[in-house]
Amino acid sequence: MLVVMERNATQGQIDAVIEAVQALGLTPQPIPGGSRVAIGVLGNQGYVDEEPFRDLPGIQEIIHVTKPYKLVSRDFHPDDTVVSVGGVRVGWNQEPVVIAGPCAVESLDQVLAAARAVKAAGARILRGGAFKPRTGPHAFQGLGYQGLEYLAEAGRTVGLPVVTEVMRIDQLEPVAALADCLQIGARNMQNFDLLKEVGRPGKPVLLKRGMSATLEEFLAAAEYILLEGNDQVILCERGIRTFERALRNTLDLGVVPFLRQVTHLPLIVDPSHALGRRDLVGPMAKAALVVGAAGIMVEVHPDPLHALCDGPQSLDPGGFDSLMRELRAILPAISPVGSIQERHQVGS
Repeated sequence: MLVVMERNATQGQIDAVIEAVQALGLTPQPIPGGSRVAIGVLGNQGYVDEEPFRDLPGIQEIIHVTKPYKLVSRDFHPDDTVVSVGGVRVGWNQEPVVIAGPCAVESLDQVLAAARAVKAAGARILRGGAFKPRTGPHAFQGLGYQGLEYLAEAGRTVGLPVVTEVMRIDQLEPVAALADCLQIGARNMQNFDLLKEVGRPGKPVLLKRGMSATLEEFLAAAEYILLEGNDQVILCERGIRTFERALRNTLDLGVVPFLRQVTHLPLIVDPSHALGRRDLVGPMAKAALVVGAAGIMVEVHPDPLHALCDGPQSLDPGGFDSLMRELRAILPAISPVGSIQERHQVGS
């Protein structure tokens, strides 16, 4: 439920509503916005009766919110959230941010080479997997904590913040100590215990949509993180599993403009995992920005033919540099913040 106060409501009237919410054993969430205040009601398991609020002065209207997510919704938070990843701003009305790097960290030399290449081309955040959830147990599972240290060293060397996946609660503390952003992969989108824990360190979180998740389930997963007090969440569309088998997944770009209306959290798009083919990454990366994504995440490997993980979908440094040039060419037409000066990096 959302209690919207009148424009001239006094602080005493606002406090009275807060006390009435608390008297019901629920949690009030004041939401300042412009010339009026709204008070969100959290913690209810069902319908909240309006009776305790009807005679309270200063209330303009009471709105029943039936969605399973509230803190994520623009009903409770109308203004865009800007997520800061090591000083890089990610948000709906910011210039698009490109996150790039190898699917898996294979060695220090490999991740350093990738980091230097993506930094030179204009990427602003370095990605790399230290812990790899793979469909088959015989596939390369990542270097673990050693890979995490290599990734952090590569980020420090080239001057890029890093994002990497955390798969289990016991990994959270060491990963949070070295990474600038914690990724929750598609397979863990509904690992609710992990979602709760990842919301507590206060680090930015990149939450990927599950391969079979509805948008309601996706946003409800983000709600778990925000409920722990962390609103620094970036959503990531990485393709969903449908009946179509020509491509690895179906990249659902329609969610970009839809979620922009529904949630204040920024959404980026990962065309690499969605498509599984490097020749299709570029067109869909451009399409993602055209429909309004806050950024893209692309896999880049210094030698994709010999990659230990997802080589067929990874760009080589030359291919990534070409993609960045194409993205810079379309930015002036799609930038939400006006004209863009000539610069080397996308979103710099």
